[in-house]
Amino acid sequence: MSELDEEYQLEYFEREGFTRKTCPSCGAHFWTRDESRTTCGEPPCEQYSFIDNPGFDEAYSLTEMREAFLSFFEAHDHERIDPYPVAANRWRDDVLLTQASIYDFQPLVTSGQAPPPANPLCISQPSIRMDDIENVGKTGRHTMAFEMMAHHAFNTQPDAEGYAYHGEVYWKDETVEYCDQFFESMGADLSEIVYIEDPWVGGGNAGPAIEVIYRGVELATLVFMSMEQDPDGEFEMKDGNRYSKMDTYVVDTGYGLERWTWVSQGTPTVYEAVYPEMIDYLKSNAGIELSETEATLVHEAAALAGALDIEEAEDMESARAEIATELGVDGDRLSELMEPLETIYAIADHSRTLAYMLGDGIVPSNVESGYLVRMVLRRTKRLADTVGVSSPIDELVDMQADRLGYTNRDTIREIVRTELEKYTETLERGGRRVRQLAQEHADRDAPISTAQLLELYDSHGLQPDMVAEIATEEGANVSVPDDFFARVAARHTDSSESEAESEPSKSTASVDDRISELPPTERLYYDDQDRMQFEAVVLDVIEREEGYDVVLDQTMFYPEGGGQPADHGTLSTDDSSVDVLDVQRTDDVILHRTNGDPGKGEFVSGQLDGQRRRQLMAHHTATHIIGHAAREVLGDHIRQAGAQKGIDSSRFDVTHYRRIDRADREKIELLANRIVQQNIPVVQEWPDRNVAESQYGFDIYQGGIPPGSNVRLIHVGDDVQACAGTHVNRTGDIGCIKIFGTERVQDGIERIVFGAGDAAIEAIQRTEADLAAAADVLDVSPAGVPETAERFFNEWKARGKRIESLKEELAELRASESATEEITIDGNGTTAVIERIDGDVDELRATATAIAEDKTVAVLASGGDSAQFVVAVPDDVGVNAGEVVSELASRVGGGGGGPPDFAQGGGPDVSALEAALEDAPSILERKLNVQ
Repeated sequence: MSELDEEYQLEYFEREGFTRKTCPSCGAHFWTRDESRTTCGEPPCEQYSFIDNPGFDEAYSLTEMREAFLSFFEAHDHERIDPYPVAANRWRDDVLLTQASIYDFQPLVTSGQAPPPANPLCISQPSIRMDDIENVGKTGRHTMAFEMMAHHAFNTQPDAEGYAYHGEVYWKDETVEYCDQFFESMGADLSEIVYIEDPWVGGGNAGPAIEVIYRGVELATLVFMSMEQDPDGEFEMKDGNRYSKMDTYVVDTGYGLERWTWVSQGTPTVYEAVYPEMIDYLKSNAGIELSETEATLVHEAAALAGALDIEEAEDMESARAEIATELGVDGDRLSELMEPLETIYAIADHSRTLAYMLGDGIVPSNVESGYLVRMVLRRTKRLADTVGVSSPIDELVDMQADRLGYTNRDTIREIVRTELEKYTETLERGGRRVRQLAQEHADRDAPISTAQLLELYDSHGLQPDMVAEIATEEGANVSVPDDFFARVAARHTDSSESEAESEPSKSTASVDDRISELPPTERLYYDDQDRMQFEAVVLDVIEREEGYDVVLDQTMFYPEGGGQPADHGTLSTDDSSVDVLDVQRTDDVILHRTNGDPGKGEFVSGQLDGQRRRQLMAHHTATHIIGHAAREVLGDHIRQAGAQKGIDSSRFDVTHYRRIDRADREKIELLANRIVQQNIPVVQEWPDRNVAESQYGFDIYQGGIPPGSNVRLIHVGDDVQACAGTHVNRTGDIGCIKIFGTERVQDGIERIVFGAGDAAIEAIQRTEADLAAAADVLDVSPAGVPETAERFFNEWKARGKRIESLKEELAELRASESATEEITIDGNGTTAVIERIDGDVDELRATATAIAEDKTVAVLASGGDSAQFVVAVPDDVGVNAGEVVSELASRVGGGGGGPPDFAQGGGPDVSALEAALEDAPSILERKLNVQ
């Protein structure tokens, strides 16, 4: 027996009379109370046996099942905690969406850096897994959005020190026993439960794990996260790597709420159990009706759909054919019945997914989680159009948002409507691109590749089936992979993906080692942010290619971070002074970049650039105020997407689904300045992380996720954020805030550019100076500038129109005068006017157009600063204007072109203009003959 096999030899299994067996079908090891059982019980080794045969004493709704689970574990000394958002990047910087309950506690809690909110605990965590998107609706069991009911315990080895929690709460035996007891409380037949050994590996960690199967479906997974990757480890896992035991070990369980509810009801698919009202509504809206015979056939097919999995089946068509064969029906007929229902199921699931994502404040965009919500929304729209659901998508999402209890439903509906309007515009533009691409591939007899399909979706939002339709019309081939949307999601799911870094040089490594051996720098700037002088001891001086990095035992200099630039100033001894040009932080050591060496061991006096520090404090505090005001004006979905504080101005990027207009900007600015005028105290505190998150939620992490068990919170009135920056003592210290403008950074991200304090006043003064200068030019008061400028502009436009009218009249006059100078260029009486008119290009164009309207070819030229040609050709004359202009322009050292009926061009050599015009008749004749 291997070391890993021993991990599954539980006292509980022995005490309860379990037997370990090997499945003859799939080879999995499993534990069972039933001596007669031969297989592991999971499809395809066995089929579902709970459909029309519910597995528990009574049928439960989602709400009832969730409460039953949480109440059971509360009764067994677990503390119930509230679920986290589905946007995992609120408290993590390595993932985008919450995919399991353990995500709530990674990486700080699972690593032991911070304590859990309770230990042990239970939770029902909404989660989203994009890799299941292709399976949704088809297998009968997959949902993209789901709730993972779970209980967790966080443990450390007896001799482990330095962790935020200590000792063992419970481990494997108790976990399996809890599972059995919960099944028993639901009225399950314990002899039917199968525990399959399935070791878990992920993210550098691993551990034994157990899949819990009941009546053919997996209802729970019990993971015992206890190992870390180690080349010398005693355990070799299924990924081929070796692992060793960690100081921390975590009970990580997952009970699928939807599947438990499904088994309690015994419905054909999980979707009828989870979305009964919505599925009835969608079927009615789409006009889907089945006869009694058809309904029976669909019901029987659903019981066999557990074998369907896009990842395992070669393709949907072959998988469906196998089910049809087993039922003894035609495969095409089965598909005809099932596909509309599968689409309905997917729409219901996708609507719930959108409600979670939009309800938790994710705004559609072209990056990260914003891209994922956009992908789901567009796919939902396409599915609805395909199956004939006429109900607006925003209504469908709202139905789910209402069911989930979200209070921002109006914003959710507006976001959906706005996004779909953008999608319609995108389709119009992208459709033309697809048709062109399809024609090119048809001409080459080459298929449109999957990579091109992915790019068309990423760039234009074009659904693959739409591309396939257009390609077929144009005679091009395209094959859409069954896992297309899973591939799309994979391209945008990992927010931490980055290019591999090169190996550090030996010198860099030695410097890093040198820094790591230094004690943490005491940060004085949190004690008194107004203090600009301090004294310290130089612990080390590191010579760099440019300047020196000076390490002090304590400092008032703020290092660059959180979008706030570093402080500047000086470090002085009795004999010398060096300038501090930059300040950076490496772990807990602060490095002062200077232009000189103050001397290791020296006692120095530090002096900050006070004006710079005060301006940075004003701008940083103003950033908090601007963010709060933006949320008040635009909605709770507003979240920080980036910020940079400066001296003369600062910028604050926010998530928003439309442009911030002038009216919104003025409202934000007015509210921000009211907060300044109220002179509210700016308060900092360092509470326990769990207390902070429980009291204020994850919106405190607007500017990033800080490490540690305690977080620094900055309170500015009702606004509370985790922040490491420096701030004024009261909002009145800012003076005023002025928004300079807003701009779109990218789709879904708006930038607010503003100034605070002196920067705001100086900007206002510059604007007033510009206004005064304009008033002097116009000879009016500053207040009269807008009206006078508008009057002058209207007069200018009117004069422009009059000039254009006169040019047209002049062109017509010149055209009539030129009629006597016509030449014949072929035997059919085709005539041409070739003339030099030294006017501007607009005059040439107008004159040439007028001449061409009289069925005469016009070749006109002008010779001012450069040589210019305009050629106009009437209909039914076989001369290409673009080719004529191109040849004429080449003779004056330039180029030109255009469509066959009208073209223009020119070049710098005015001296060659006359010669080119003399050759124009022969050029026309030659081009005409070529035709």
